[in-house]
This record gives sequence, structure tokens and C-alpha cells, in this order.
Amino acid sequence: LAGMELKYYNRVWIPDNEEVWQSAEITKNYKAGDRFLLVQLEDGTELSYPVDPAALPPLRNPDILVGENDLTALSYLHEPAVLHNLKIRFVESKLIYTYSGIILVAINPYKQLPIYGDAIIHAYSGQNMGDMDPHIFAVAEEAYKQMARNNKNQSIIVSGESGAGKTVSARYTMRYFATVSKSSSKAHVEDKVLASNPITEAVGNAKTTRNDNSSRFGKYTEISFDRSYQIIGANMRTYLLEKSRVVFQSENERNYHIFYQLCASAMQPEYAHLKLGSAEEFNYTRMGGSTVIEGVDDRANMVETQKTFALLGLKGDFQMDVFKMLAAILHLGNVEIAASEDKHLSIFCELLDLNCDKMARWLCHRKIVTTSETVIKPMTRAQAANARDALAKKIYSHLFDFIVERINQALQFPGKQHTFIGVLDIYGFETFDVNSFEQFCINYANEKLQQQFNLHVFKLEQEEYMKEDIPWTLIDFYDNQPVIDLIEAKMGILELLDEECLLPHGKDENWLQKLYNNFVNKNALFEKPRMSNTSFIIQHFADKVEYKCEGFLEKNRDTVHEVLVEILKESKFHLCANFFQDSPVSISPFSSTINIKSARPALKSPNKQLRTTVGSKVLHKPFRNSLSLLMVTLNATTPHYVRCIKPNDEKLPFEFDSKRVAQQLRACGVLETIRISAQSYPSRWTYIEFFSRYSILMTQQELSLNDKKQICKTVLQRLIQDHNQYQFGRTKIFFRAGQVAYLEKLRSDRLRQACILIQKRVRGWLQRRRFLSVRRAAVTVQQYFRGQQAITARNLKETWAAIIIQKYCRGYLVRRLCQLIHVAAVTIQAYTRGFLARKKYRKMREEQKAVILQKYARAWLARRRFQNIRRFVLNIQLSYRVQQLQKKIEEQVRGSSQLLVCTKFFIISALVKDVELRRQENIMHYGHLHTDCSALHSRLSTEDLEHLNEDGELWFAYEGLKKATRVLESHFQSQKEIYEKEIEGLNFKVEHLSQDINHLQKLFREENDINDGIRLEVSRLTSENLVRSRCRSTTQICLWHSKYCGYVFEISRLTQMGPYLKPRGVVVNMIPGLPAHILFMCVRYADYLNDADMLKSFMSATIDGIKQVVKEHSEDFEMLSFWLSNTYHFLNCLKQYSGEEEFMKYNTPRQNKNCLKHFDLSEYRQILSDLAIRIYHQFIIVMENNIQHIIVPGMLEYESLQGISGLKPTGFRKRSSSIDDTDTYTMTSILQQLSYFYSTMCQNGLDSELLKQAVKQLFFLIGAVTLNSLFLRKDMCSCRKGMQIRCNISYLEEWLKDKNLQSSNAKETLEPLSQAAWLLQVKKITDDDAKEICEHCTSLSTVQIVKILNSYTPIDDFEKRVTPSFVRKVQGMLNNREDVPQLMLDTKHLFQVTFPFTPSPHALELIQVPSSFKLGFLTRV
Repeated sequence: LAGMELKYYNRVWIPDNEEVWQSAEITKNYKAGDRFLLVQLEDGTELSYPVDPAALPPLRNPDILVGENDLTALSYLHEPAVLHNLKIRFVESKLIYTYSGIILVAINPYKQLPIYGDAIIHAYSGQNMGDMDPHIFAVAEEAYKQMARNNKNQSIIVSGESGAGKTVSARYTMRYFATVSKSSSKAHVEDKVLASNPITEAVGNAKTTRNDNSSRFGKYTEISFDRSYQIIGANMRTYLLEKSRVVFQSENERNYHIFYQLCASAMQPEYAHLKLGSAEEFNYTRMGGSTVIEGVDDRANMVETQKTFALLGLKGDFQMDVFKMLAAILHLGNVEIAASEDKHLSIFCELLDLNCDKMARWLCHRKIVTTSETVIKPMTRAQAANARDALAKKIYSHLFDFIVERINQALQFPGKQHTFIGVLDIYGFETFDVNSFEQFCINYANEKLQQQFNLHVFKLEQEEYMKEDIPWTLIDFYDNQPVIDLIEAKMGILELLDEECLLPHGKDENWLQKLYNNFVNKNALFEKPRMSNTSFIIQHFADKVEYKCEGFLEKNRDTVHEVLVEILKESKFHLCANFFQDSPVSISPFSSTINIKSARPALKSPNKQLRTTVGSKVLHKPFRNSLSLLMVTLNATTPHYVRCIKPNDEKLPFEFDSKRVAQQLRACGVLETIRISAQSYPSRWTYIEFFSRYSILMTQQELSLNDKKQICKTVLQRLIQDHNQYQFGRTKIFFRAGQVAYLEKLRSDRLRQACILIQKRVRGWLQRRRFLSVRRAAVTVQQYFRGQQAITARNLKETWAAIIIQKYCRGYLVRRLCQLIHVAAVTIQAYTRGFLARKKYRKMREEQKAVILQKYARAWLARRRFQNIRRFVLNIQLSYRVQQLQKKIEEQVRGSSQLLVCTKFFIISALVKDVELRRQENIMHYGHLHTDCSALHSRLSTEDLEHLNEDGELWFAYEGLKKATRVLESHFQSQKEIYEKEIEGLNFKVEHLSQDINHLQKLFREENDINDGIRLEVSRLTSENLVRSRCRSTTQICLWHSKYCGYVFEISRLTQMGPYLKPRGVVVNMIPGLPAHILFMCVRYADYLNDADMLKSFMSATIDGIKQVVKEHSEDFEMLSFWLSNTYHFLNCLKQYSGEEEFMKYNTPRQNKNCLKHFDLSEYRQILSDLAIRIYHQFIIVMENNIQHIIVPGMLEYESLQGISGLKPTGFRKRSSSIDDTDTYTMTSILQQLSYFYSTMCQNGLDSELLKQAVKQLFFLIGAVTLNSLFLRKDMCSCRKGMQIRCNISYLEEWLKDKNLQSSNAKETLEPLSQAAWLLQVKKITDDDAKEICEHCTSLSTVQIVKILNSYTPIDDFEKRVTPSFVRKVQGMLNNREDVPQLMLDTKHLFQVTFPFTPSPHALELIQVPSSFKLGFLTRV
């Protein structure tokens, strides 16, 4: 920032001893020439900071750019910006991954995170690297995709300090490849590749002061793929195993894990012959004083190691041989150099089957061979101990190489490798208090890797510029070739070391003196420490490192006395003997014949040939040669870089030590990448991103242009006058450092101006409203005040006079009103009284007339009553006299002649007729009399009745009438009995005739049934003969085809129908499931014939046919929809006509007649039900595959709401590369796809309940995929994106309402997504906000809520980030909630499907087979 004027309120970074860099705000404008900069720190401290005008403090990025996924998206690229961005992401957002151009920076969280499950792997699979949040899976996916797209080998280089998480990162990349490229074979190659990790970690990892599982060797694993890009095998190369750890460990460190696992299992019976004990009993395992790792169960890990050995095909014998070698090493370490016999030496020789006496002798003696004689010289105790330790290291080194060789053999593949992806897990730059030969080799390897990295970054920058047609200018970058020359060039450090090793009496001090003589004051990269004569300093690319020369020669020689080697060769234990043969079978993985062709010329070393330093004559596995081969391999592949960072040395979760992180960033090349990017155009925006972000800075005239690219150019030329600050590429705009921050400032200023304008208008309106209110109040007050002031004496007199006038005037008016009221009242009273008098008069007249009428009516009624009574009495008298006459005649003429009898008969008959007539008249008169009596009774009083009956005549009349009535009733009763007997006889005859008719009809029906049975039997025999003749001649295939549905049925027999359909659509007026009904009618025909074989063959052929057609068209949605519908309808038909009561109750009487009579098809119903479930699952999978790729673009990325765009700079990992966005998927695309699914299911007659279940499954997928993507995309976690998601959810709800699918419960599956959108929009500041979040977000787990809060990203400066204290507060409130600690939703989850019974309303006899089906072989019976 030299020459730049720092203004008031600008924020800068100043150096700090504790935090490396500290943020400060300028409190006074800085002008050129000022020596002090007045700043205020974040804690409020005022500071006068001395500055150099040539190197002003670096500016701080705007807050809107802090926390970016890619460090190259920052406007100001420098060390404090990088450090601050990483800290914000790691500490506040709990994000451990960040991009830095082509590098993935991974910070070890020292805590298990739920971001590595299979759901996460599937979420990253197929995604572009910039589309999701940074992740190790994104790097793995990019490598896999480039390998498949370009057919080029890839490499993933994972490096970092011990404890930074390299091994875990490499393990996750291999797991990703094993998951996404899983082969269909049963060899389980992927499991074997993953199983190699626990084994290599057991024999090559150990606990150090920095890491409990530190890899003490480098490893390059080549994962091989075939032409289908599925894993077929793997190959492993190892580099520089730390053999010295076998015999020595520093304080609080351990030996390799496998020794402790073996000791922890020593008490098991199968290990008894190894004669082991606890780890504290052996020198090689107790030296560091720490034999146990907290939280690690060595016994359980031993079981896991054995399982992985077995998975790789390394069975028990091999494992026991390995354990025997390891136990021998432990016992060798306990051998004491003394005169007496040692039991551990005996056990060592027993395990390896060696001569114990020879071993004891030559461990303490040395053979010196000269030209003339051989001298045996005893060794000192120290020399003997060194020889023992050298032998132990040699044995373990061979054992390690042997295990790696056997792993490679287990991972070998028979076919040819098409491509491979290499995963390099190698030690990062190391510097300790005491650095020796191992650190020297590690840092040498890192120098070579850093050079390759620098050239690759430089090449990518150049390719990017050329692709965008940007003029290329030479960028100066750090080249570490001088350091490499210092180490490996002619007469370099390694050559001098090799030369000293060849001397008989070579010493470390002599070699160091040669280094001093050759390089001190002659090479700026080599220094001599001031206070030491046993060390030297090399200026590496990362830092200065001081090396102790002690042990360099011994470790480089890596020698074991030849006599001891000869003894081991004579071992009868084959594994031990093979280790030390003169020409052992090559166990190096480099012997494979893989041709590696470099993508560019390999970097040539200044020396002409590889020399024997750390070399071929000194080490069995030459480190330098293997390193050279590694560089050739990496240059022939496309590299991807993962830099692992250790945030603190105390292994505390999410604690950020700025000093340690800054040191590692300098060492791993991240800052070098930033520096190269900053020298050119570090900020890069696509045109569409620039247009969306900065459209607010554009004028109406500029926005009127149709070409967005031209609009961007016009606006930029207007806003930034210096055209050297940016360049226009083909698809991007390139900005120099600081220009994006300047544009953000302009955007913020414009938004601030707009806010001020809005505030001005609103405040003006409020003030005007308040002014008018005050003004009205003032006028009112003034009115009353002025009225009060106007009262005077004159006013009082005028007021009194006015009152007098008012009194008389009001009295006059009242009196006048009173008079008028009086006149009116009198008038009303007169008319009222007249009306009442006239009414009373009319009533009196009416009553008088009524009395006269009553008098005449009562007289008439009395006369009529008297006449009736008189007539009644006469009748009674007549009856009585007739009876008396009859008695007299019988007495007088008894015994007289027949003539008298006849005369009597005729006379009596006449009298009877006369009596009958009179009786009829009496009945009629009795009726009238009864009526009159009733009326009379109502009118006569009790006294009147007593007067009428005073002589008893009425009683006699009444008794006579009763006797006459009884005579008549007895006559009628006799006639009635005669009629009833006649009717009963007729009924009996009718019943007898009906029985005869029924018997005849029954006989007739039985005769017809016999005739029909004979006729059907003849028909069946004829058809069977016809089928047999057809089967003998040829097997006929009939095709059933419809121009609408394209049905194809293959039938090998008449009753065997195998349906093969490919529907092109369904006729609208066709009944749903017509093929299913036809199939059932064939089933019913077989049941009608009672032919079990026919039914069995038909059902088997039908089920097999459906399975076959579903299998052949497993990706055809219409076919699956069609057959799911027909299988379901066929299953319902079998239930509906099964004859079971629970299904028959839904049928009509006509349908119940068609039920099956002879067979129970419940077993076939179960088979069809299972088949329907299988079809449904495949049906759902096809729908999900068709819609899944448009969910995230439509629900998350596409912005349908105008004015809420929130695009931010994306850095090197861009999401889009074109101005044209016409091919992007939108929310409309999702709705159209859903509508297509819905219409197809409806056309194919799918049951409504099944349709609702399918829609519910689809909506769950949409919600789950969208929410999972939201969790993995920090750039999408903003308030505006929450609004967009809510809008899209409303579209889906409207679609459900339009299709009348509200009852499908599909809306409920979107509840987690809806709550996530609400969480993005709600305020997140106070305790009440935290409580509201906990109460509302019931469908989200605690992990998901915290993830969204941590990922919340403001789009504008006006939005506030979620503070860590608020997140902790919410997390504390949610601690009591019991939910699954799982971040991602399972997109593969399937709701349980149910097939409800829905009876068909169609009668089978009414179903017609269309002639277009061409089913002529089917006839209706």
C-alpha cells in the first residue's frame, strides 16, 4: 500500500506478538510523509503505530467478504486476511475446510464431526467443486470426475505436520472412491482397499508428542480403475519408514501400535507360545514412559487388525508368522549385554529358530576382514547394544516391507488398468528442537514437492489467462531450486555424506567440517550456528532448520554386521530366512510394469545421475530413487492438493492458535499461492455474477441494453477509471487486489444513500404528521383562551338582557305548545269515547239477537227430541206385544193341524220381515237419536233427565233394544263362520296346487342341468384336444396390440399369458386396469373348468411375464406406472372375487355371482403383493432419478424473486462460467416434472391412494435434497435465500392444492425445509430469539440448527452475523432434546407402502375387449 492515502475509519492490520496480526481502525487520516499512524484497536486502545511509508499496514477486507469459501475471493490477499478468514470459519462457523485456489486447507478440529457419512458422499457425488462447501469429498469428486472426463491419471497430495490430520484425510478420500465407484462384482475390491489402512496404521503409525496416531512413513496409494471407472485394485508405495522408533522413543511417545496391540493380547491362549507380557516389561515399548493412549483399546484394535488381515486374504498362519517376528523383536530389545545367559535371547532364537550360541557370540564380537587375515574383535557394551538395535531395526524394516508387499498382492487385479488415482499421504515440513537425519530427509522430500507445486500453480495461472484471452505477463514466484541444488547437486550435502560413509573411519564431525568448508559464506542458504560446532542450518522454503549431525552417517549406512545377517539366513523359520537372502524376490511395488508418461518434462536435477546417498548401496529401499520415481508419477498426473493444518498443540477442539497456524501456512505453500494470485488479478467474477451483484450501481440507460456482458463493461469503465485495474476475459472479469473491496464500498454507499433517502422521506412524513397534530391542538387552545379573554362588563349586561329575552320567548313558546297539546288531547278523547260507546252498543244488539235465536232453536230441538222418544217407545211396545202374541198362539193352537202351522209360519215370517225393517229404521233412528241425545245431553240439565225417566219407561225401552241387537249379532256371527270355513277350504286347495307346480319345476331344472353338464364336458374335451394338437405341431405366439396402449402379450398356451406392454398413452374412456380384468376373467375361466393345472400355469406365466417386462424396462417410467396400476388392479380382483366375506360385502349381488368357486388363490395374492411392492420401489427410484438433478438448481440456485439476488464472489472455484443462463433449471421445471408424473399416473389408472403415497415420497425427496444441499452450502445460508425457499415451498403447496392432494401428507414432509427457511429469516440476537428458535424448529435436530446458525452468511453489510455466544445459547437450550445427532437427511429413505383394497365397480359380464386389441383367441363363455 505504498503511496496510498489511508483515510479516517479505514481498517488495517498491524503486527502483534500474540495473535500475529491485530485489527485496528484508523482514527486520523494518514498523509504521505507521516511517520505514525493513529489507530484504535478492537478493545478500544488508542495506539500511535510507527509506519514505513514504503510498507504501509495491509488493509482489512470488508466484513461482507470475511468467511469466504475460497481465500482467493478476498479482495485484499495477504497473510493477515488469510489468517483471519480461516479463524472466522473455524472458530465461529465451525467449518474446517477452506479453498485457497487449487488447495484445500483442512484444519484438524480434534473432534468427531457428522460430515463424513454416506449421505454426505452422495450429496457431493456428481457436483462441481465450487457448487458445494469446501470438503475433502469435493476434492475426491473433482479428481474422479477429471479422470473420467479426460481419461487422465490423477493424484491427491495430502501433506501437513504430524497431528494435522493427513492420515484421516487420505482415508476419507479412499473411502469416497470406494463408495462412488463400487463395482458390481463380488470380489469386494473396495473393502480390501479400505482394509489396507488399519494394517498400515498398525505397523507404521505411533503416538508422538504431537499426535496420537502419527504416520511415521510416507505412503502413495494408487487406486486402479477399469474402463467403467470402477475400482479393480490398488497398489501401495511407502517412503522412509522411521526405523529408529523401533529402538528409541522420546518422552511421552510410543513405539508402533502393533507392539502394544500384541502385548495387550498376550494373555490369549493362541499367543502363549510368544511368551509375551505387558508393554511395561519390554525396553522397546516402555522407553517413552507412555504405554497407553487415552480412549484407545489396544486389545480391540488387535481384533480389528486381525479382521482386516483376514479380509485381505492373509489368514491365520501368515498372521502368526508376523506376530512371531514382532515378538522376537521385543525379546531382542530385552537382551542384556552380560556374561551370563539371557532368557530373552533364548526366546528370540527359539521364535526365529536360530543358533543361540552363535547369536550370543556375534552380538558381542565383530569380524574384521583384511587382505591378509581375519580378526575377531570384541565390542564394547555400547557397540554391542548398537548392533542389537541395528538388527532389530533391520528385521522390522524387512517385516514392514513384507507386509506392504502382501497387501499389494491381495490388491492385485487380473485385468488391465485403465486409469488410476493416487493418494499421497506424506509428512509435511518438520522442525523440532532437535532435528536429525529423518527430519532432513522429510524436508528434502517436501522441497521437491514444493517445487512441483509451485510449477503447477504457475502453469494453472497461465492456462487460466490463456483461456480467457488475457494478456500474459511474467509473474515472479519463489523457486526453491537453489535449496534442492544445495542438497542433491554435485558436491552437495548428500554427496559429501555418501563420500564420508565410504571411508573406513568416517565420522559425523568430519562430514560436518566438510560442509562448513564448502558452504559457509559461500551459499546463502547454508549457515553455521554461532553457539554450536555440531550443527548446521539450512534455509528451507518454509523456515530455517538447524540439524544435529550426530547419527547422520550411522543412519545413512543403515548397516548390520554381516555375521549376524549370515546367522539369520541360516534360520529354519522361512520368513526370517527369506528376509536376508542375497537375491530375494522383489517385494517392491515398483516392479510393476506400469508405464508412466510424464505430462510435461520432468524437472532435471543439475547432477547427471542418482548417487548412492540415502541410496541404492546403502539402503535396501533407496529413498532418493523412490522420491525421484514419485516426482515422475506426480508430473504425469493431474495433482490436487490438500494441506492439513494443526490449529493448536494442546489438541483442544476448535481452538485456534494464530502463531502455529501462520507458521504452517507459510510452510505448506498456501501463502505462496496467495502471493502468486495477488501479483496478477486475484479476484475473478463471471459476468452474470457481476451483473447480479452490482446492478444497483447501473443507470437506467445502461440497464436498457440487452447484452449483459456489454453492460458490465460499460459500468466498470465508468466506475474504475484506471483500466489497468481490471481485464475483460471471455467469460470472466479479472480484478486486481483491492478493486472488489472498492466496488463493495461503492455498493454499500449506494445502498446507504438509498436508506438515507428512504429514512428522510419517512421521517419527513412523520414530522409533518406530528406538526399538523400539534397545530390543531394549538388552534384549539388558542380558541378557548381567546374566548376567555373576551369576557367584559358589557358582555355581562348583554348576556343578562339576552337571558331575559330568552326567558319570555321560551315561556311564550311553551304556553303556545301547551295549548296546542291540550286541544289535541281533547279532540282525541272525544273520538275515542265515541268509538267505545258505539262498540258497546253493537255488542248489546248482537247479544239480544243471539238470545232470540237460542229460544227458537231450543224449542225446535225439544219438539224433535219428544218425537224421537215417542217413536222409540212405540217400537218397543210393538216388539213386546209381538212376543206376547206368539206365546198366546203357541198355547192356544198347540197340537192343531198343519194348516195352522203354515199360517203361523207365514205370519211369523211377515212379522220378522216387519221387525227387520223396523230394526233397520231403528238403527238409523238410533244413530240420529244418539247424535240428538248427545246434543240434548249437552243442553239438558240433570233435573230434565230425572223428569223424563220418572215413570221408568225409558229403561224398558233400552232393555228391549239390547235384546233385539243380540239376536241380530248372533245371526251375523253364524253367517261369518260359514264364510270362513269356505275360504279355508279354498286356501288349502291353492296350497296343494302350488306344491305340485314346484315339484314339477324342480324336476325340469335337474333335467336341464344334466344336459348342460354333458354339453360343457363335450366342449372341454374338444378344446383340450385342440390345444394338444397345437402344442404337438408348433408353439404359437399371439400378439395383443393396441394403437393407443401398445399392449403386447406373449402366449405359449391359451391359458398362459405373459404380458409385454409398452404404453404410448391410455385411451381416456377405457376403464382403469382393463388388462388386469381380462387376466382375471381368464383366471375365472380356469376356475369354472375346475382345472388346477391350467390355473397354476396361467398364474405362473402371468407373474413371470410381469417380472420380465419390469426388468427389461426398469428405467421406463410409463411402463412401470402402467404395470404398477395393472398389478394392483389384478390383486384387487383376486381379493374382490375370492369369495371371502370381508371382500364380498363391497360387491353387488351380480358381482358376488362371479366369485371363484373351486380355488383359494391367497398364496398367489401374496406373491402379487410382493411383486407390486417391488414394482413400486423401482417406480419411485425412476421418478427420483428423473427429478433429483433439477431439485437443487430449481429450489436453491434459481432466483425467481426479483430484487433479492445475493451472489457473492466465488474465487477460483467458480460455480458458473457463462453469461447465458437460459439452460438452467427453475422452479417451473420441478413443477412441470411433477405434473408429468401426476398425469402419467392418472392416465394409467393408478389408484388415488398409491398416487398420494408416490407424491409424498417425491416431496420428501425434494425437501431432503434441498435441505442437505443447504447444509453443505454456506453461501446459500442467508436471509434472502430463506425468502426464496419459502416462495418455492408455496409453489409446491399450490401444486398440491391444484391437484387435490392435500390429504397425501406431502406438505408435512417439507416441514424441516420450511423451518430451515424460517430460521434463515428470523432475528438471531436476543434470548427471546433463541427461545423462539427452540420452540419453532421442532422438525430439525440440534446438529442441523447449529449448522445453519454457524453457516449463516450476511449478503450485505447491513446484515449481522450470528455471534458464537448466541449459537452456544441455542445449543444449551437444545441439550435436553432427544434427537439423532445426524446432520444429513437420508434421501434414500422410503416410506412404507400400503395397498388399500379398492373393489372394482365394473361387472365382469359387461366388460368388452376392444377389437383393436386383436384378441381373437379369447371368446366369452
